[in-house]
Amino acid sequence: MAKILIIDDDVELCELVGEYLTREGFEVEAAHNGDKGLERSLSGQHALVVLDLMLPGMMGLDVLRRLRGESQIPVLILTARGEDVDRIVGLEIGADDYLAKPFNPRELLARVRAILRRSQASPAALAAPVTVGDLELDPGARTVTRGGEPLELTAVEFSLLEALMRSAGQVVTREFLAQTVLGRRFVAYDRSIDMHVSKLRKKLGSLPDGDGERIKTVRGVGYIYARSSEED
Repeated sequence: MAKILIIDDDVELCELVGEYLTREGFEVEAAHNGDKGLERSLSGQHALVVLDLMLPGMMGLDVLRRLRGESQIPVLILTARGEDVDRIVGLEIGADDYLAKPFNPRELLARVRAILRRSQASPAALAAPVTVGDLELDPGARTVTRGGEPLELTAVEFSLLEALMRSAGQVVTREFLAQTVLGRRFVAYDRSIDMHVSKLRKKLGSLPDGDGERIKTVRGVGYIYARSSEED
């Protein structure tokens, strides 16, 4: 039974969401301020954190920033509807996905399950490792190395990179990435995939021959993982 931590100062909302997720087979714990939420997030007892960004004491973005400095636990952030800046910053810091308030509990459940599927995939069911240039990705061990040096990626970043590497040299659409990586239908103006790609680019750096970025944008379509000139 996966244990979910909800960090939100709305006690009633936590109770309602907790009851719903419990009926769906999860164990749920709630924290109602940022400091306590961060402490419990780092306990190692939870499979996922649902984090509201508007919190008393330590704000949600600060909790996420501190958490990402010590842990790669999956995080789903809750934002006020229309607060695009907070959502974008949250994804840049390292959130796996977001959901705007007010939300349908069924949509929250779908997001939670999609994130957990990515982070808890069984090694026996995973595909073979893939290597492109100096980058090696091992789905079984959930590891990525660049020139033999390990890279720290979130669950979303790992899944995104795997999808792009397995189609290296070919365009991968945003629609496909939204479905396979985020587990939901692509919606116009949703920048989640774009923000994850931006963060992933920074971690990957340029191609080993120095000839540009590894992940190139195909305007209006999607992305392509570029091969270095040495591989062509």
